[in-house]
Amino acid sequence: MAMRNQVGALSFVGSFPRNWPELNMPEVAFAGRSNVGKSSALNTLLNSKKAARVSGTPGRTQAINLFKVGSGCVFADLPGYGFAKVPEAVQDAWKGMIESYLSEREDLRLVIILVDARRKPQEMDGMLLYALTESDIPSLVVATKVDKLKKQQMQKSLRAIRKEFNLAAGQPIPFSSLSGVGRDEVWDRIEQACR
Repeated sequence: MAMRNQVGALSFVGSFPRNWPELNMPEVAFAGRSNVGKSSALNTLLNSKKAARVSGTPGRTQAINLFKVGSGCVFADLPGYGFAKVPEAVQDAWKGMIESYLSEREDLRLVIILVDARRKPQEMDGMLLYALTESDIPSLVVATKVDKLKKQQMQKSLRAIRKEFNLAAGQPIPFSSLSGVGRDEVWDRIEQACR
């Protein structure tokens, strides 16, 4: 059965700053700047309004939240990086936590990097992409909030992101948590990575 059809069997594993449990299932991590729409994207993919907590305040996710999607895979919601209004020491702790998670998880199959289609490509996203490439960790760039742009603006934004990050054809995938645009394309890539 396709993983996307198992979202009804979703279970929250827990919230972990460290000592992540070994679940022996393919894992997909979601990363991105604070307020990029990570939680909304996760909820859209999971057909849920409340799997991941959505907040208007950047920096709400402060640990790594793990969700089992049936018996198919695990989603890991990573803390946002960037302009969250939290002390620098907390941001440094998050950075260390994310780096440890990415380097230690043997079942990690894909890191989905969410970028805001309305913003210029950000250096921090580029740094994460570079680090993943250097570590041979597969990644996928998804441009969120495309519903807030006119079609021409969206195409221009996607071209700029593709060029700045030197992405392969088919990236970034345009995505909207409101309209569901891009949901199936992202699921296709998740299922391909977890096979």
